[in-house]
Amino acid sequence: MSTPYFETVKSFADVPITDDGVDTPAFIEASDGLITMFDLFGSAVFGFVQNDLKTNLGGVRDKYHNARDRSPTLEKLVTSEAAEGHKYTTQCLTRFIRGLLFTLTALRHTQSSPSAEIHTCFKKAYDEVLRHQHGWAVRSVVSLAILSVPTRHTFFTQLAQGGDPSLLQSELTKWLDGLDVVVKRMKAFLEEGGHGKV
Repeated sequence: MSTPYFETVKSFADVPITDDGVDTPAFIEASDGLITMFDLFGSAVFGFVQNDLKTNLGGVRDKYHNARDRSPTLEKLVTSEAAEGHKYTTQCLTRFIRGLLFTLTALRHTQSSPSAEIHTCFKKAYDEVLRHQHGWAVRSVVSLAILSVPTRHTFFTQLAQGGDPSLLQSELTKWLDGLDVVVKRMKAFLEEGGHGKV
C-alpha cells in the first residue's frame, strides 16, 4: 500500500520563517501540495477553490523564477515588486493568502465541530472569509457548489487514503498550525504595509 498523500507532501509547518520572512520556494512547494490534494475529492467546490489557488500561485511562482535574487522570501518579493512600481504579483499573493485562509478556516471547522458535515464547515468558512469579496452571481454559484462536497466520512477516508485516521488528524493539526502561522504573518504584512487586503 502506498503512503497516504497527506503524509508525502511538504507541510506548511516545515516552511522556514526567518527575520527576513517566509521562505518563497518552500512556501510554493507546500502550496503545490495543498492544491494537488484537492484532486483527491473531485468536487465542484474544490475545483473552484483549486483553480483560483493555481492561478494566483502561478503569479507568485513566475515572479520568483524571474527574480530569485530579489524574492528569497515572500516579504522581499512584495517589497522588490513595489520598488519596481508594479503590483501584479502582490495582488496574486494577496488573493492566494485569502484562499489559504478560507481553506484553513474550513478545515479548522471540521476539527472543532467533529460531527458537522463538510459542506457546513466550508459554507461557514466561505461566509467568514470570501463571501464579502464576491457579487451575488458568484455567491450563488459557490453556494450550489458547496452542496456537492463529499460527506464527512468520504472526505476523511479519501484524505487518509487507507492510512491511520488518528495519525491523519494529528498530522492535519500540525499542518494547519503551520499554515496558520504563515497566513497570519502574511496577512499582517500585506495589510499593515498597505500592499493588499486579505
